[in-house]
Amino acid sequence: MSMKLYVGNLAFETTSADLQTLFAQAGTVENVNLIEDRETGRSRGFGFVEMQTKEEGAAAVAKFNGQELAGRALKVNEAKPRENRGGGGGFNGGGGSRY
Repeated sequence: MSMKLYVGNLAFETTSADLQTLFAQAGTVENVNLIEDRETGRSRGFGFVEMQTKEEGAAAVAKFNGQELAGRALKVNEAKPRENRGGGGGFNGGGGSRY
């Protein structure tokens, strides 16, 4: 069973290929997802790396959490499931009038 890792405090210049190469030192990397700003396409400074096994994931956390990459200390831990933030909010609900 695979293990998904959160990787934070990345330099904005870090690429998916950089993470693939780095995390391959700990085992088989199944997927790399670098999070980018929707408007600018620029890195948001974090991403996710999926390791093939839980053992490889744990090894990657132990090896890379706190390690420096491009002058920044990486924050690496097991990714938490995404919370349901709910929908809606300000503009699509209605209610109230403008008089």
